[in-house]
Amino acid sequence: MTHDIRKVAVIGAGVMGAGIAAHCANAGLTVLLFDRPSDAGDPTSIAKGAIEKLKKTNPAALMRASFANRITPCNTRDDLAKLADCDWVIEAIIEKLEAKHTLYASLAKVVGPHTLLSSNTSTIPLAELVKGLPATLQPRFAITHFFNPPRYMRLLELVGGPATAPATLQALEQVCDVALGKQVVHANDTPGFIANRIGTYWLHAATTLALAQGITVEEADAVLGKPAATGSIGIFGRLDMVGLDLMPHVLTSMQAALPATDAFQALGPIPALLPEMIAAGLTGRKGKGGFYKLDEAKKKLARNLKTGDYAPAQKPKLAAVGASKKGGLQALLTHPSAPARYADAVLSRTFAYALSLLGEAGNTLADLDAGMTLGYAWKYGPVQQVDKLGTAWFAEHLQGMGLSVPDILRVANGRRLFMRGAKGEALQLTLKGTYIPVVRPAGVIELADFTRRKPLHKNLSAALYDMGDGVALFSMHSKMNTFDPFALSMLQRAPKLAKARGFKALVIANPGDNFSFGANLLMLQVLLWLRLYPLVGWVVRHGQSVMQSLKYAPLPVVCAPQGMALGGGAELVLHSQHVVASAESYIGLVEAGPGIIPGWGGCKELLGRAFSAPNRKGGPMPPIAQTFETIATAKVGKSAYECMDLGFLRPTDTVVMNPTRVLAVAKAKALELAARTHQTETPHSYPLPGPTALTALGLALHDFALKGLATPHDRVVGTGLAKVLSGGSTDITAEPLTEADLLKLEQREFVQLCKTKGTHARVAYLLKTGKPLRN
Repeated sequence: MTHDIRKVAVIGAGVMGAGIAAHCANAGLTVLLFDRPSDAGDPTSIAKGAIEKLKKTNPAALMRASFANRITPCNTRDDLAKLADCDWVIEAIIEKLEAKHTLYASLAKVVGPHTLLSSNTSTIPLAELVKGLPATLQPRFAITHFFNPPRYMRLLELVGGPATAPATLQALEQVCDVALGKQVVHANDTPGFIANRIGTYWLHAATTLALAQGITVEEADAVLGKPAATGSIGIFGRLDMVGLDLMPHVLTSMQAALPATDAFQALGPIPALLPEMIAAGLTGRKGKGGFYKLDEAKKKLARNLKTGDYAPAQKPKLAAVGASKKGGLQALLTHPSAPARYADAVLSRTFAYALSLLGEAGNTLADLDAGMTLGYAWKYGPVQQVDKLGTAWFAEHLQGMGLSVPDILRVANGRRLFMRGAKGEALQLTLKGTYIPVVRPAGVIELADFTRRKPLHKNLSAALYDMGDGVALFSMHSKMNTFDPFALSMLQRAPKLAKARGFKALVIANPGDNFSFGANLLMLQVLLWLRLYPLVGWVVRHGQSVMQSLKYAPLPVVCAPQGMALGGGAELVLHSQHVVASAESYIGLVEAGPGIIPGWGGCKELLGRAFSAPNRKGGPMPPIAQTFETIATAKVGKSAYECMDLGFLRPTDTVVMNPTRVLAVAKAKALELAARTHQTETPHSYPLPGPTALTALGLALHDFALKGLATPHDRVVGTGLAKVLSGGSTDITAEPLTEADLLKLEQREFVQLCKTKGTHARVAYLLKTGKPLRN
């Protein structure tokens, strides 16, 4: 029996249910969103209201606003018969077993013979959920535990039971991985599964131990943030973000479900301050504040855990944090200060608890780590953290604290828990003492598979590798994947080097969460300090030449961006012959922030695409105005689909929902293009009005300034941009301008802006603070 999942129903239009429905719509699935019938008027008004809210949520639940049209509102009284032709029904109603059983009884009467049914429960065991389900439905039932918000949290815990058919789990894993972009972790049917079992322990331990040891909110967040590699906002900041009102329910459920011997129970009851704060409306960011809140002047206040009073939040300078920067996590845990002893008490217990769950909550060490890195945004999972500490050291450390040593630590006997084999294969230790591979889903390749090999060519900032099958790979390794002279040099040589070595195509992919933050601004700042404006002009011309060499390369060039591609990073995307983008790609020409304009062909490409768009309005001004607005306001697409709408991606480019699959799809696309007769890009031409367009854009800038939407230097930058997009001194009756003409205009206006005091100030301020100067 095979399952081709194309139509999905979500029962429950609350925050989670609506979010799941939105993400299914993002994946191109047809979605029915159910909720109870409203008491009066339109019986589907609850589901309709949820869909309307999806259009306004921030961060956006929908990757494109129009995707809301893929969701049909329904109600559970009149529309259950529509479930008959659904491939997958997801239950996301209230966490009450009786309510779920009642719903399942109704669903069993109407779902089709091949419909899969899953629950999004986070607390109720599958063994309890299936009681009362017909025998014919139990093989098609599982738990698919999404994390909030469903679009952005990549973890999905998949739980099957004794009666769940393997085909059901395979089908659900396939759709959640490939279509929805999730990393699917198979969890066992235990309380809280993996992520919430460890994560709730961690949050509860951090709260109770802070109260017991007299640690302030700010101190706790200082040591349990970046120094602990468990996220940047700290423990109490995280509780505010998640919502304090969720904690009592989760803690109560966990304590009720776990045996008295479980280490979770030793942490004690729910701290009294939580229900007190919830009763006062202090539920975190969604309420009146939480452990932090803002005063009337929007200044941040922190709560005193003893008195309940609020005072201006401090940024404590802790010696333990300084020690951790030099000596790592072990230096933090062994520091003699009170905040460090607190961090040690929380982290050592949490790491030990996580390791103790191997074989119970999760079957592999990799699954335990994935629960925390993907479900709770830890930089490193507990297994990786213990490997960094040293397994022998950590075992001895736990014994010194009077804590139990987990079985896997005893089995390790000083060996690493994770390791890489001689051929770069990732391995993990088992309770039997053997190492087994960390299994990847079929079809996934990683950048590190190639970058750990000897490169074909390499310099300080970039390298060229062999991907196999006649495909070459260009990858940067500069800070934040920014462009410096070395990266530009290697990028310019890459197509010719690949062609000369007999490669059929070139793929461009970079390491890390973000593709590229563009040009190295520090390099520009040095040139501005020294007033080396001729050299600035040369750098711009050189960058333009590099980008043009990609666009007109003698072999297919496929770019594979993920995360942010800003400034020069966006220009690299724009000049690639095809783009295979992660759905969570955020692309934008943001040069206005530091007071410049795109200088490496960004204006030329975006304007050319606007002119050649099949649905553009007549005359030259609509594409000019559209491009001007996008660049002048530094618009960034908040998904690959929004990037298509803005022109940063073509409608023919490829969007991949799962970021771990982007590289494999990019390679396959490169081979597909190479199998065709290679055709270089057709150059854009630009029928531009010249001074008349410049005047129109100038009036728009003046209007923005009168409304307080544009600063004085915004007008200077906008005027420089307008001179490029209008075509300078050309006339609409003259011959259309060429790409070379636009590049000359870009270079001229870029250099002119670099000579202004306003741009000098913006570049310096952005490098110093990380924020744009509004001068």
